[in-house]
Amino acid sequence: MFGIFGKVALVSGGASGIGLATVEGLLQDGLKGVTIVDLNETNGNQVVEDLNQKYGDNKALFCKANVSQRNEFEDAFKLTISAFQNLDIVINCAGIIKDRNWEEEIAVNLTGTVTGSILAIENYLPSFKTGSEAVILNVSSLSGVYVYSGFPIYGTSKSGGLRLTQNLGTKLQYERSKVRVMALCPGLTDTPLIQLGATSFLHDDYKKILAHEIGDYSMQTVSFVSKATVQIIKEAENGSVWIIKDNKTPFEVEITHRQLL
Repeated sequence: MFGIFGKVALVSGGASGIGLATVEGLLQDGLKGVTIVDLNETNGNQVVEDLNQKYGDNKALFCKANVSQRNEFEDAFKLTISAFQNLDIVINCAGIIKDRNWEEEIAVNLTGTVTGSILAIENYLPSFKTGSEAVILNVSSLSGVYVYSGFPIYGTSKSGGLRLTQNLGTKLQYERSKVRVMALCPGLTDTPLIQLGATSFLHDDYKKILAHEIGDYSMQTVSFVSKATVQIIKEAENGSVWIIKDNKTPFEVEITHRQLL
């Protein structure tokens, strides 16, 4: 089992929601340090101040960055190495729901995940990991696995991260990098992400479609999701994709591999 104690993490989208709850879960398990990557500088700095008061001085750092911009995102990796000398866990959790502004949505949700994953597995984790292996966790969405036609662009942007996870999470890739790569697909979760506005939908018809598709799905808490997330980081198999919804135990979903066709 992958131990959290003494490790270093970088979490995009870590200033709120599932990202922040996961940061806290990792710190409670003895994480040495974490860099929180987010766009909201005011909130990010306050979060880091609160975390350092709660878990110890210099446990958390904040780096303002747009994850769709490679140079900005890489600055967060460089800051992490400069501060902690190591990096063991990268969690790509930054995400937005803006189907009406799909260029921005794809840039954050898909390009950001690709950028974080490739920087991690090619440039940083193999060289700076503390122990024998490192971890990438890509936070996708239930809409990346199942069809929700009210959010066609959002679902598309999230499903790409799942295929990336599987392509990087093969035995051959692990033998090369010693990095386990997994994906988490949360259902409806009580986070700022679900505060939907006018730009969340292509137009009002899509909003009505989504309301019909979601139906009476129950809302799960970020604390429930974060506990499961930490467990997946510790124990899940390389290349695995996990669904967590309705405050129920997460389960692995099988997405066909090329070898099985």
